[in-house]
Amino acid sequence: MALFEITSNSLIEVSQASFADLKIKERDDLQRLLRTQIDVLGDDLYVLDEEFGDWEESSRRIDLLALDKEANLVVIELKRTKDGGHMELQAIRYASMVSTMTLDRAVEIHAAFLEQIGQPRAEAEDRILEFLAWETKDDGVFAEDVRILLVSEDFGKELTTAVLWLRDRDIDIRCLRLRPYKHIDKTFIDVQQIIPLPEAVEYQVQVREKEQQERKSKTDKHATHLRFWTQLVALARANGMRHGSRKPSAYHYLSASSGVSGISYTHVVVKDGASVETYIDFGDQQKEKNKAVFDRLLAQKDEIEARFGESLSWERLDQKRGCRIKHPIALGGISSPEAEWPTIQQTMIEAMRRLQTALGPALEGLKP
Repeated sequence: MALFEITSNSLIEVSQASFADLKIKERDDLQRLLRTQIDVLGDDLYVLDEEFGDWEESSRRIDLLALDKEANLVVIELKRTKDGGHMELQAIRYASMVSTMTLDRAVEIHAAFLEQIGQPRAEAEDRILEFLAWETKDDGVFAEDVRILLVSEDFGKELTTAVLWLRDRDIDIRCLRLRPYKHIDKTFIDVQQIIPLPEAVEYQVQVREKEQQERKSKTDKHATHLRFWTQLVALARANGMRHGSRKPSAYHYLSASSGVSGISYTHVVVKDGASVETYIDFGDQQKEKNKAVFDRLLAQKDEIEARFGESLSWERLDQKRGCRIKHPIALGGISSPEAEWPTIQQTMIEAMRRLQTALGPALEGLKP
């Protein structure tokens, strides 16, 4: 985006420059100026230290270490390059290194920093508390999170892709672009947050919260299914059923081989119901075979249902590859109170035993 000077008669373009051409250095210029005017990067920041690197077995240093108003640490990495280099990788490492910092340690670090820049070190704690609007220290809410702020002349696609991926995984990492301009004898810097766009922050927060809720719901659902199947597997094992040797599933189904490759016996539980099924699927490019085997079993419908003791649901599923023979169980499902699960599970086990008995002779006829 071009920058223009407005005169009485025209718009005069201000030429974009580069820090390298302008001989503006990272540490001696950008870092020094931002250290004392950190509000350029955001009005919720307070610098704790510069060139922080007080850890064992590492000579690496954080350009600027700051606090925000929520008492989170903020790792600020500076580059004067046009692609940002690999600063996101450095910053992630630094964030992990400072993540366990206590408030007392932060006060010590800031005291040394104040002394270094010629200010009273004894004021370190009071200055931090004043910035946080705290009357007393509260270690319980200090540094609950670490934010990352990447500041560069520009950012390459590789870096921005990595940053967007990290943000999707709830890492608070942002990119601020410092773009220099030269006009006659004056140098200007245009400061823009490009990730996330300021206008989109609220929307992105809402999207992230929704995704977090959905992930939690999915995780809870998987855990519930795992508990249900763990109980059913134990019951199947006690009853000498083939599902007793299966590993409990985190999904809505639990399958076991029928003894014929491509045909399985499956327990299914959904929110409000359950079923036992025989599923026919010999794999890719085998739709015709699946339908032929189903039709062969369907021809024995009366004998199979007589052995089962009641009617079955015969689902050819012409629009799908596989076919299904099903017996629904209407006692409840995964959303039923857990106290009711044993009754549902016992009924499923008994229905599966009858289904295997009913289909056993017909499936023997399918073996080579």
